[in-house]
Amino acid sequence: MKNLKIFLLMAMSVFSMYAQDKIPQQSKIDAIFSKWNKPNSPGGSVGVIKDGKLIFTKGYGMANLDYNIPNGPETVFTIASTSKQFTAASIILLSQQGKLSLDDKLSTFFPKFPSYANDITIQNLLNHTSGIRDYIILARLSGLGANDNYTDKTVGKLLMNQQELNFNPGEEFVYSNSGYWLLGQIVEKVSGESLAVFAKKNIFDPLEMKNSRFHDNFVEVVKNRATGYRSNGKDGFYEHMTTLNMVGDGGLLTTINDLAKWDASFYDTSLFNKDFWNQMLQLGTLNNGKKIPYASGLAFRNYKGLKVIHHSGSFVGYRTQFIRFPKAKFSVIVLANRTDTDPSKLAYQTADLFLKDQYKSNNTVKTEKPALKKSNEKAVFVTLSEKELKVFEGDYWDNKSKSSRKLVVRDGMLNYVRSNGRATKMRPIAKNKFQMIGPRVPVILTVNTKAKNFSIKLPNAAPTKFVAYQPETIYSKEDLKTYAGEYYSVELDVVYSLKMKKNSIVLFVKGNSVGEVTPIKKNLLNINGRQMFEFNKERNEFRLSMLGRVKNIKFVMK
Repeated sequence: MKNLKIFLLMAMSVFSMYAQDKIPQQSKIDAIFSKWNKPNSPGGSVGVIKDGKLIFTKGYGMANLDYNIPNGPETVFTIASTSKQFTAASIILLSQQGKLSLDDKLSTFFPKFPSYANDITIQNLLNHTSGIRDYIILARLSGLGANDNYTDKTVGKLLMNQQELNFNPGEEFVYSNSGYWLLGQIVEKVSGESLAVFAKKNIFDPLEMKNSRFHDNFVEVVKNRATGYRSNGKDGFYEHMTTLNMVGDGGLLTTINDLAKWDASFYDTSLFNKDFWNQMLQLGTLNNGKKIPYASGLAFRNYKGLKVIHHSGSFVGYRTQFIRFPKAKFSVIVLANRTDTDPSKLAYQTADLFLKDQYKSNNTVKTEKPALKKSNEKAVFVTLSEKELKVFEGDYWDNKSKSSRKLVVRDGMLNYVRSNGRATKMRPIAKNKFQMIGPRVPVILTVNTKAKNFSIKLPNAAPTKFVAYQPETIYSKEDLKTYAGEYYSVELDVVYSLKMKKNSIVLFVKGNSVGEVTPIKKNLLNINGRQMFEFNKERNEFRLSMLGRVKNIKFVMK
C-alpha cells in the first residue's frame, strides 16, 4: 500500500510537470509570479482550470521559510473569505434537505437576540443585507488585539449585545463577516454537527477534497500547511498566523488541487444539482427591488465583456482570489502566504494570457456616454491645463459614510486623496470628468463646480456624492479639552478614555494608546480616517463608526 501511494505521488508530479510543459503560456505565467519565485521569500500557488480540468498548477516561493519548504499544488492555505461559498453551500444543502428555509428568521435560531432578529432572514445573511455589524471590527473596537485569543462564545455575546443594526434588513448591501459566522452556527444548530463535520461529509468527502477542512481548532497540526507571513519592513518577513477558531466567514484550509475539484462540480451537476447551483448564483435583492452583485458567498462582475464569478480572501498572512469565467469554462485560483501582494491583479493577469481572444473588442460594446467606456474599452483622454485642474481642488464630505476626501493637483495631475492620505491619480476624459488610474474597473469621478460637489461611479453601483466643506483643522487646546473624559459602551462593554496629551487628544482603550483623535468637522473627530467619533455634547455622548461595517455605536460619558 505504501509503495502504491509513492507511485501515485510520483505520477501526480509527472503529470504536473507534463501539464506545465504542454502550456505555451507557462513562461508568461512564471513572469507574472516572478516576485514570489525566490528561495528566501514566501509566495503562493496558482491553478489554471479549463473545461473543469486543471491544465496548469505551480507553486512559487516558500511555504515555510524556517525549513525552506516550497509551495506547490498540494500546499495547504487558509483561504479566508473565499471560504464563504462553502458555508453558503452547506446552508443550501440543508435547505434542499428540507431542514431549513432561506426565509427562516434569525430569531428562530437565536431567540435571545434583540427584536431586530425577527426581521432578518437567512437570505439576508447570505447576501450581506442583514445590517448586522461586523464582529471582527466589533472585537477590535472592544479592545481585543490581533494576537488575542477569543472564541465563538465571545463573538456570540458581542453580537447579542448590539442594540442596533447598521441599517434595516434588506435596505443596503454592506459586507459583514458576522452574517457568515452566524450561518456557520445555524448549520450546527440544524444538522447537529459542526460546520467542519457537515461540510466534510456533504462537500469535501463526496468531491474527494482530501486536504480541505474548516479549521476550528487553531492548535491542530495540519500537514503541508503554508505559514502566513508579513513584511518586517526591511528585507525579511515575520510569521503572521491566527489564534482564532471561528469558521463560517472564513477558516477553510484547502489546496489548488482540491479547489479545482470544486470548480469542476460547477459544470458537472451529478453531485450538486442544477437547483443547488441556481440558488448559489441567485443575486441578492434589496427591498426596493434592486439586484446586488452578490449571491451566496459568490460575487459577480464583468471583466472585458465577460461575466466573472469570484471571491477574494484576506486574513493574517494569507491572500486569495478565485475567479471563474462561466461562459469560457475557465478559472484561475491564486493562493498566497504573504500580505504584500494583490492576488486579484495576478489572477486577472493570468486570465488575460488565455482569454484575450474571447474578450469583446472595442467596436462591439456600446458606450454609456461619449468618452465613458465599459470596462473592456480604453477611455479617450483629454488634456486639461494645471490652471483648469486647480478649479476642482478642495475638501469634500460624504455625510452617509462620514468620510472626507480631497482633490489636489500634483505634478500636473488631479489626485483623489482619501482620509488616510492614500492618493490615486486621475486622467480627464472630459472637462469635468476623470477616470482613476490603477483600478481594474473604470472608476469615474464627475465634478460639479457650480454645486460644489463630485460623484464617484463604479460599474453596477450607485454613485457616491461628496460635497465641498470646510474642515475643522485647527482646534484650540481648550476646545479639545471639552471632548476629554471617559465614555462607556454597553454594546461593546468597554470604556474609552479620551485624554489630553500636550496639545492633542489621544484615545486609550484598556490602558493602551490607540491613536490621536483629530477633528474633521464640528463635533466630528477621527483616528486615521478609520474610526469616526460623532459627538453630542448636550447628551455627553458620542457615536462610533468604523469602515462602513460598524455604524453608530453609542458611548456615554461616565
